[in-house]
Amino acid sequence: METRINVFEKGQKALSTLFGITGHLKKSALESSLLELVNFRVSQINNCAYCLDMHSKDARAAGETEQRLYGLSAWKETPYYTTRERAALAWAEAVTACHVPDEVYNETKKEFSDEELIDLTLAVTTINTWNRFNLSFPNTVGTYRVGQFG
Repeated sequence: METRINVFEKGQKALSTLFGITGHLKKSALESSLLELVNFRVSQINNCAYCLDMHSKDARAAGETEQRLYGLSAWKETPYYTTRERAALAWAEAVTACHVPDEVYNETKKEFSDEELIDLTLAVTTINTWNRFNLSFPNTVGTYRVGQFG
């Protein structure tokens, strides 16, 4: 079996666009803790072990609790998340499934401004893209260090 491309070595030009989007999102009005929850949840849906490792480490380093991370796959049944976080998680799941029902849109719109909703959608589509890169060109799971990519 041929060794797969190391996308972080060979794809710097292409990936610079994704890093740019990530930079934009870090400066957006969206809370970094919210973005980490969304990144973690979408990575769960997509079964991306590398991204789960990365975002669990980043979330914990930023003060996220183990309980909230462990409960994220069952967020609808837990009391750990705010109304805003629940709206973001519902939005993330719907966008990832490529179907956003009016009910999800209306509930999310109650919590997010137009600009925030656009940025949230950008965050969801970006982590979906990162998941697909990491599933196509796997990195060694467990090797990520907090802050490794800036």
